[in-house]
Amino acid sequence: MIGRLHGTLIAKRPPVLLIDVHGVGYEVEAPMSTIYELGDTGSEVTIHTHLTVREDAHQLFGFASMAERDLFRVLIRINGVGGKLALAILSTIPAGEFSRVVEEGDVTALTRVPGIGKKTAERLVVEMRGRTDALLAPSGGGRHDLEVKPQDAAGEATDALVALGYKPAEAGRMVQKVAGADMDSEAIIRAALRSAMR
Repeated sequence: MIGRLHGTLIAKRPPVLLIDVHGVGYEVEAPMSTIYELGDTGSEVTIHTHLTVREDAHQLFGFASMAERDLFRVLIRINGVGGKLALAILSTIPAGEFSRVVEEGDVTALTRVPGIGKKTAERLVVEMRGRTDALLAPSGGGRHDLEVKPQDAAGEATDALVALGYKPAEAGRMVQKVAGADMDSEAIIRAALRSAMR
């Protein structure tokens, strides 16, 4: 099991990070909350990881904090919630906010996450209620400085939203609604996810 990586951040292509550890490049799927926390490409990073082994793939998931990784591990044990959906949850609802949503039974907020219908949202509330306080601490902000051209930023943001589970047309509309000429892809993704939660 790979539990932690420390190395150089080579590329950010939300939701995928490429981290060089002594000459080996690890592709790591991460929630947007973690991507916001990391510095610029070329900087040293440490992430906590979870390795999923399937017949057709090995997937490495990365998180800025152990609490976020622990929450991910609890989420993927819930029937109907796989790695991709757990990342979408952590990308859409901040960890500290997730605790409030579950404890208050806010099914509507959960159904705003792409891929979560009413039944899955209700199951999450039932199975997670009372378990989140021990796992979570509110996550802070982070630096998000990708040096990309504005027109490329919108395309990257759209691709990232599709990877999180939004349909391409919907992702395109979300990006078009919030994208500004001086915004990088991470800023566009963050604004689009905030807008979707309203």
